[in-house]
Amino acid sequence: MKIGVISDTHGLLRPEAIQQLRGVDHILHAGDVGKPELLPALSAIAPLTAIRGNVDKGETWKTLLNETEVIQLGGYWFYLVHAIGDLEIDPSAAGMHFVIFGHSHKPEQYVKDGVCFLNPGAAGHRRFSLPITMAMIDLSENEPVVEIIPLLS
Repeated sequence: MKIGVISDTHGLLRPEAIQQLRGVDHILHAGDVGKPELLPALSAIAPLTAIRGNVDKGETWKTLLNETEVIQLGGYWFYLVHAIGDLEIDPSAAGMHFVIFGHSHKPEQYVKDGVCFLNPGAAGHRRFSLPITMAMIDLSENEPVVEIIPLLS
């Protein structure tokens, strides 16, 4: 199973992101979608689990997306939260394998207490000199393989 992980699109779904997401089994969006029209566009590529971020404000967003989501994919549990500072659970105690987050626009991956924390970076508009990135998680191996993917060179 291959999972595309994207965040902070801020209303911009880049063709490079669409190309990378083709063929994935599921897409996780860690918030700051920016425009509701991006949700059906992503869902047309693969099943989508998305949360709202701090730019996804108003009643429309509240009816479309939750602030957090929990989903099991390929036998692994994923917890989605936009800003890691808003994490209100102990993911290890809750049995999570992954915490997917965004907000900072900085791609990063680390393991804490046996849980993989993954920020795919921002796939939308460039912020400062930060890279434009997303991530892929491949669950087909014995151990999950996580890769940060640059979308622009």
